[in-house]
Amino acid sequence: MVSKAKKVIIIIVIALSLFAYSQYVLASQIGVKITQSDLLEENESGVIHDVVLEFSNPSLLYLTAGKTEFFVVANEEMIGRGDLESFVLPALGSSSVSGTYMRDSNVNTQEDSTVKISGVIKYDVIFTSIDVPFVYYPTPDQAREFIREN
Repeated sequence: MVSKAKKVIIIIVIALSLFAYSQYVLASQIGVKITQSDLLEENESGVIHDVVLEFSNPSLLYLTAGKTEFFVVANEEMIGRGDLESFVLPALGSSSVSGTYMRDSNVNTQEDSTVKISGVIKYDVIFTSIDVPFVYYPTPDQAREFIREN
């Protein structure tokens, strides 16, 4: 009888481990896209944009994220950085997140530059936290918004 109980416990531990790993893998596949980008202000140090990103969560985990820093890179050169507000990402759902982005006026880019937005979001999950990197390549129209100087 004792060996049967041990087998059940081992099976439960293995099943929970597999479930946790599968949710971690899914959480690291979080999608991101730009839904809005507006020019807020222009000054001598750069151009400030208001940006809204939409994150989609394919996992069954309810994720909370603190303030997140992201970087905008054009042709492998960082042209600016921004911050996203704290947000909650529901299980199997999506969430829109507002933030600001400052385009450095000292960096020159061309209209046809390849633009990449990347960062690492730290999600707090029940007993631990998960660092999930994200990378997004905007459409050519969106990229022009991010690299324009004025």
